[in-house]
Amino acid sequence: MTDDTTLPDRDASDGPEPGAAVPDYELLDALTLEDPAQYRALFEETRQAIVALLRERAATISELAAALDKPKGTLGHHMQVLADAGLVHVVRTKKVRALEAKYWGRTARIFFYEHLDTGHGQRVLARAAAEVGQAEAEAEAAGLDVARVLDVNRRDVRIRAERAREFRHRLGELLTDFADEPRSGDQTYALVYGIFPSATPSLPTAEDEA
Repeated sequence: MTDDTTLPDRDASDGPEPGAAVPDYELLDALTLEDPAQYRALFEETRQAIVALLRERAATISELAAALDKPKGTLGHHMQVLADAGLVHVVRTKKVRALEAKYWGRTARIFFYEHLDTGHGQRVLARAAAEVGQAEAEAEAAGLDVARVLDVNRRDVRIRAERAREFRHRLGELLTDFADEPRSGDQTYALVYGIFPSATPSLPTAEDEA
């Protein structure tokens, strides 16, 4: 299921203008993943990159292959896996001379899931750490103030479990708001959050000491 055209897949009229709704096609607000095949389809690096790009707008396999610097045949395979799992589908087509370009989109704005493969959180944080390291190195090499390029911090606080759940919910909403921002500017930014049990020691409360 590859787009075999070597012609440009979009012109200035395709895709959203800055400030337009994201993405540029109708889709469900949310989809709860219940089939193990959906988990296997989504939690793979290239396929996660595909569904992330499709939050911006519908795209052809040629466009996705160019953005991810991968062969169209490889992207076609990954798209088929996502489509079989019900996570993407063709949202529109466009005639390009004698060929029909297929534009793919997500089936839902948000995919909800309850069970993760062991190590998923580690992979997300490891990728973020690698990108932060690269950004720091590039800023230093350019003689820039690193603090003006990125902002990464951490706090370890002993709190009740219900408060941790409240913060997780608030951060999840912030992440969704961030992802729904209209696409504009020349730079892509990443927002990463994580709440997890910390091994950092803490002092007892005054009541405990008494």
